[in-house]
Amino acid sequence: MKISIKNLQKKLPVKPKKIKELIFNILKGEKVKGPGNINICLADDKLIKKFNARFLKNNSSTDVLSFDLNDKGAGKILLADIMISTDTAINNARRFSTRPEYELMLYITHGVLHILGYDDRDKTQKKQMRKKELEYVNR
Repeated sequence: MKISIKNLQKKLPVKPKKIKELIFNILKGEKVKGPGNINICLADDKLIKKFNARFLKNNSSTDVLSFDLNDKGAGKILLADIMISTDTAINNARRFSTRPEYELMLYITHGVLHILGYDDRDKTQKKQMRKKELEYVNR
């Protein structure tokens, strides 16, 4: 599995090694094996808003965008792009009295879980996803 990190922002220092370690722990915990490529893009609100408007028709910023790029007929290859707003991580850290790095790791976990098939559309799904997020981030 290849994990690539593209940092397009300057407000929040990032630790690529720590991010990759988190993602590998999630993949191991969810028993995901085989080849693949996960691209993580760390961006500001302005850029993530553009992507959200273009691909999801929602003209606002958001914390995480996850794109499953798998060709369903291609077998068990994991291909994904995940975009994270570091502006939102910084703002929510103030709001929830956490650290921006902690919020960032939550968002990365959230994005990876979406790619692995977890959803958060209803109350039960949100509860399950939140439990998984905390399980991986607090390890």
